[in-house]
Amino acid sequence: MMTSSDTPRSPRADATLSLLWERTRRQGDMPGFTKAINAILASMRGEDEREFSMTQTVLSDPVLTQKVLRLANSGMYSAFGQRINTVSKAVLVLGTEAIGHLALGLKLIEELAKSTPDTETAHIEMEKAVLAGMVAQQVAASAVSRDPEEAVVCSILHSLGRMMVTFYMPERWSQLRESAGAGREETAAEAILGLSLEAVGRATAEHWGLPRNLIAGMRRIEPREREDGFGHDDWLAALGTMSTQAADALWHDDEAAGERVAALAESFAPMLGVEAASLVGAIGKARESAASDLSIAPLAKPAEKRAKLAAATRKRMAGNKVLMSGVADMRDAGVSATPGQMMSMALETIHKGLSFTRSFAFLRNRREGRYAARLGLGEGSKALLPNLVFDDGYEPNVFHAALGSDRVIFIENARDAKFAAKLPGWWKGTLSDARCFVVIPLCAHGQPAGFIYGEWDDSFPQVVLSQTEFSLLNDLRGLVVRTVERRHQVEAVATRV
Repeated sequence: MMTSSDTPRSPRADATLSLLWERTRRQGDMPGFTKAINAILASMRGEDEREFSMTQTVLSDPVLTQKVLRLANSGMYSAFGQRINTVSKAVLVLGTEAIGHLALGLKLIEELAKSTPDTETAHIEMEKAVLAGMVAQQVAASAVSRDPEEAVVCSILHSLGRMMVTFYMPERWSQLRESAGAGREETAAEAILGLSLEAVGRATAEHWGLPRNLIAGMRRIEPREREDGFGHDDWLAALGTMSTQAADALWHDDEAAGERVAALAESFAPMLGVEAASLVGAIGKARESAASDLSIAPLAKPAEKRAKLAAATRKRMAGNKVLMSGVADMRDAGVSATPGQMMSMALETIHKGLSFTRSFAFLRNRREGRYAARLGLGEGSKALLPNLVFDDGYEPNVFHAALGSDRVIFIENARDAKFAAKLPGWWKGTLSDARCFVVIPLCAHGQPAGFIYGEWDDSFPQVVLSQTEFSLLNDLRGLVVRTVERRHQVEAVATRV
């Protein structure tokens, strides 16, 4: 396959790409994506201990860890017939390549979501790209592809050229649209940019150092019967082309969308080796998934849904300011504050900052060998305090797991039937109306001293903690723990005297 770097470029094409690289340097590579993919690719290429390296790369990002485990336990991998509770096991069962591609796709989606630009056009192109990845995931699963994650990444990258131009070169995009009309920008690209939008995308992928197999799958390909020499790269290119066009039809969500999807399925079925009816069904599943998640692709009534998402984002940003302010207040309190005062400040800050429905501070009483909730916030929390007590002896549940690992644990769906065995009886009897929750362990000198628990009910149908929020929670718990450790040191000195 000839890549864009192998093909001689015109001076106009070179000027376009030079301007694009300059703007990405100034504004940040979409932003921060290159650093993440370099770490993932290094883990995929490593000669020694590749599994360990990939595990460490994923675990260094709490948000990525959470998403990898969620997808590793999704219907796509149900054939493995086993629950995957650790990244190490995910790498062992699925393989380094599969986890690497899966992580690449997740990081790109995350970067697209958090770096949404001000321009409406760029926002739409990013939504369509993510939706194309969702279509590819469903189709690859139905085709029993050897590497469905690779198909997802290729399909997201299919629109990379359009995303780069709308994001970094909006004035050139306006020229393309004025010259050729909305939806036909590609036809004017050679004349205005000196190269096609597809070539811009491939050049960007090469600039980032993406693997050649992913770049090979970024080609636009016309539907036809399979020919001699039709290989995996061709299949990826066909799926990416079909998924991108299907995403465009789904995003508009008009009466013609169903007809366009049916026509696409009929024309691409022979090349993809999947029945047309199965393709239509897979695309329908992708649409349902997207419609249930406003953060991915709004589909119907995009303006109205985007307004709701913007309002939620503003609320989240305000909450992060509360967390940052709380961290500052706790630092100011310094050595003069008692552990109880710091615990109270942390609980109040986290409750307000994350908009918990209810939250509690648990302390460990070593003499009695139990944990008990001492403080509670939220409606009805005080009445529950007497029932929030459990033994400190180890049991295989999520609370002891958090305390044993000394890591913040976020449970996205506490009502998942597969997760029921990880929830203790005292929680099921008192807090089972929670949809999702967070456990923030407090370990002093290597021993659990207590934890903070916060939950959301059904008024928060979907919660995903960001890297920033994980970092702020760790700052808060670090301040509480240091106060507890200082108290222990003072008590130890007093005892010796």
